[in-house]
Amino acid sequence: MQADNDPNQEHETSAPAADVEVTQADPAPALDPWEELEAEAAKWKEISLRTAAEMENLRKRTTREREDAIRYANQRLLEELIPVIDNFEMGMQAAAQDTKSMIYIGMDMVRRQLNEFLASQGVEEIPTSGQFDPNLHDAVAQEDCSAGEEGRILKVTRRGFRLRDRLLRPASVVVSKVPTPAE
Repeated sequence: MQADNDPNQEHETSAPAADVEVTQADPAPALDPWEELEAEAAKWKEISLRTAAEMENLRKRTTREREDAIRYANQRLLEELIPVIDNFEMGMQAAAQDTKSMIYIGMDMVRRQLNEFLASQGVEEIPTSGQFDPNLHDAVAQEDCSAGEEGRILKVTRRGFRLRDRLLRPASVVVSKVPTPAE
């Protein structure tokens, strides 16, 4: 038994050579050397343009990232300073019993310096008047309020801050709700 791939073996099903029409594809017409050079130059020009665009995008992105890093470099420090300011404010409330005391006057001067420092760093207190905004406020409680609309901020339990356009800490607020009628 011989293998089917034997070139010396004739198959009964194979057609005689005279009956088979062999068509050979014409080779691609040879390009003029000048046209080949122009095609090659166009290819390298496109690669060059893409690379230049990628480099420009990289430069812009790096510049933007560097500006953001500088702009928000103190964010971590400020986030850790805010609870210290909260405690200082509680001390101010306790010292407010005697506004003529030297302790209160000194603490008030420190408070003004802290507020000036925060402002110079781009920190703003989140406004807490008006309607509740879940992007800026954290509702810690709701209270019935028949004289007013639902979702109005009634009081602030903890101040909120933002650094330029980034939220450092949401303001904790108590929000109004319309009382439900008793059944």
